[in-house]
Amino acid sequence: MDNLGPILSLVFIIITARLLLKKYYPHAVLLVSGLAMLLIAFILEQKMPILDKPSGFSGFDLFVYIKQSFAETNAGVGLMIMAIGGFVAYIDKIGASNALVYVAMKPLGLFKSYPYIAASLVIPIGQILFVAIPSAAGLSLLLMASLFPILTNLGVSKLSAASVITATTAFGMGPASAITASATNIIGIDTVFYFVNHQILLVLPLSISMMVTYYIVNRYYDKKDKANQSLQNKSEEKSVDVPLIYAIIPVLPILLLIVFSDLFSLFSTPIKLETTTAMLISLFIAIIFELIRVKNFKTVLASLKVFWDGMGNIFKTVVTLIIAADIFAKGLISLGFIEGLIDLTQNLGFNAVGISIVMTIMIFMASMLMGSGNASFFAFGPLVPKIASTLGVNSTSMILPMQLSASMGRTVSPVAGVIIAVSEIAGVSTLQIVKRNIIPLGVALVIMLTYHFI
Repeated sequence: MDNLGPILSLVFIIITARLLLKKYYPHAVLLVSGLAMLLIAFILEQKMPILDKPSGFSGFDLFVYIKQSFAETNAGVGLMIMAIGGFVAYIDKIGASNALVYVAMKPLGLFKSYPYIAASLVIPIGQILFVAIPSAAGLSLLLMASLFPILTNLGVSKLSAASVITATTAFGMGPASAITASATNIIGIDTVFYFVNHQILLVLPLSISMMVTYYIVNRYYDKKDKANQSLQNKSEEKSVDVPLIYAIIPVLPILLLIVFSDLFSLFSTPIKLETTTAMLISLFIAIIFELIRVKNFKTVLASLKVFWDGMGNIFKTVVTLIIAADIFAKGLISLGFIEGLIDLTQNLGFNAVGISIVMTIMIFMASMLMGSGNASFFAFGPLVPKIASTLGVNSTSMILPMQLSASMGRTVSPVAGVIIAVSEIAGVSTLQIVKRNIIPLGVALVIMLTYHFI
């Protein structure tokens, strides 16, 4: 009976994957599957997710989970993604995106002959930004607003550009990362020390491997897929009818988030911005630019409708899918999917290296299935000190690859918020991006395990 829950969770994973591959409406598939798993978990008297305000009747509580997921998502990552989506729509409407492309194409013109090199260079640049902007969905959408149009104008296909942008968030590292904070808290060492002396040393060779593999994989798929070739924009010339100063608007949120991040202490009184606030500040700066240019107060105010429409489009396509994926993840957890993986790990009888490798791979797979690196690592991570002490090994050495594999697995998950958001703006499917990501991330996982343990 103890194994029934994990077995049923695997059955639901297979059924859900099959329906998604058959192109059933993903929002409905994930939502219904999640609710079905929660119902079965309740019947089997499994440990259910905690509700802030239960209804008092278990039948109604199934729908309270949906309501709570809406509330939590819309108050956090959902609002952020909608704000970025609205901002992207607005800067495109006022011509700021075209201005950025026009300005950037001057120094980057030489990459028109080497578009895949340009795409690969996005990976280390984005990973550096990810240290200062530790939101995977947030950073990816900011790069979609700023780098995506530049890449496509250099001749990079939409799928290749989207894949390397999601790859920038493959390694959750740095003092501001939630996974890093959890890992250092578990093993009891300083976060900055862990970042400088452990994370960077391991991530560096992985980043180089990903630059090489993405170059090969994207080039191969673009040549193979005629449809993707039609998406390339090498010969496209966009006119610019706004002042070139508008080119600063798409990158303004990134600049604000870097300057006012935890990594810098530029002011005597600490000032810190989060992504949604940075987007709103940038929006109103863009409105001021438009007032100066257009000199028609009524017209500029009316243009704000584009921002709200952009937010609405992101909500109905991206945020609702993230909520459905959250219910699906809750269903998996309630059926004991994580506990089943942990029990399997502990019963294999491997030595320290063997257990570390198995747990790293399992975290990768759990993140891939649930679309959340945090959920999988927060479940496995606390086990490390006990296992490490029992086997007489260093807990830091054991937890480091586990921590990195959590965010790596999220990057190849079709239900991860970052993949969903990027695919919507790029106009491609999540499975197409995952197809581009799976080989480079799989190679990086093998290299990490080999380099770190052998």
